[in-house]
Amino acid sequence: MPPIAPAALCYLAAVNVLSLALTVSDKRRAKKRRWRIPEKALWLAAALGGSPAMYLAMRCIRHKTQHKTFMIGLPLLILAQAALAAVCIRRFC
Repeated sequence: MPPIAPAALCYLAAVNVLSLALTVSDKRRAKKRRWRIPEKALWLAAALGGSPAMYLAMRCIRHKTQHKTFMIGLPLLILAQAALAAVCIRRFC
């Protein structure tokens, strides 16, 4: 295993935990009619690698499931990130 792999796995774990926390927090805030987490922040967390956890959380807690940008965009982002990861693994490992 290349030395970068453990660091990459730790990064992905951290960004997915952050994405999960943001999604759950936004759902709780929505229920309490409080200040919400901006969608830009949610998309940034997803784009940085947290899209799998965010998508699963949104499906499990039924948050933003009526927003087509999230329900279509997140799976497309996951596929794009998986393709990029496959290219990087093939090229550098």
